[in-house]
Amino acid sequence: MHSLLIIIYLLVAGVASGLTSSMAGMGSIFSYPVLLSLGVPPVNADVTNTAALIFTGVGAGASSTKELRHEPRMTLQVALTSLVGGIVGSYILVKAPASSFEKVVPFIIAFAGILMVVANRRPVQARAHVLTGWQQFGRLVAIFGVGLYIGYFGASAGIILLALLSVTNNLPFPVNNAIKNFSSLLTNIISLIIYAFNTKVYWQYVLPLGIGFFIGGYIGPIWFRHIPARLLRSAIAIGAFVLAGYLFVTAYFG
Repeated sequence: MHSLLIIIYLLVAGVASGLTSSMAGMGSIFSYPVLLSLGVPPVNADVTNTAALIFTGVGAGASSTKELRHEPRMTLQVALTSLVGGIVGSYILVKAPASSFEKVVPFIIAFAGILMVVANRRPVQARAHVLTGWQQFGRLVAIFGVGLYIGYFGASAGIILLALLSVTNNLPFPVNNAIKNFSSLLTNIISLIIYAFNTKVYWQYVLPLGIGFFIGGYIGPIWFRHIPARLLRSAIAIGAFVLAGYLFVTAYFG
């Protein structure tokens, strides 16, 4: 394929992935297959995709300052907890391949879809209570687990984190989405640093893909504000179930 066509190909995939990542947490649904189609080996495609995903976080953060200022303490708590998990997960990936984990991923994503359905069916008042000490600890452990998952495997981790936040607090949905985007940004940065010293990153693909990610990541949160939360949660839940089904088929029958 001609180099200019490759750049356009990556830009378009980046914009689409940036939108889905910043609005739903499914950033790899377009970009990862595109990298594979260009001949990048699976592990290298995953790492290269992580590098480009950072641009989504930057774009989404730039257009989500209003939401991030809404709950700075929660943002910092979630971001730091997932960051620590990401460090642990990245080191585990360096020592042990993620191939065996692929068979578990569809069930994790399907569970995230179920959480999103639960969040959609419960009234805001039902989520508005203050968590007890043990409940807060449990939420932090779960967030740490999501961060570990981002560092180790990462497929659609944003859906899982967004679903978790949606059922454990009463914050507006766009605020939870902004917290998810910011936390994923920090975790992806530290994961990339660890990956870069241990495997090959296809940097020639990172820039065009990253520019697309930035554009999509910037636009996504703006659109997010104007779409009803119930509709968004329903769409994300459906997307999670579809993706879980696809990953199940590829993991067990591919």
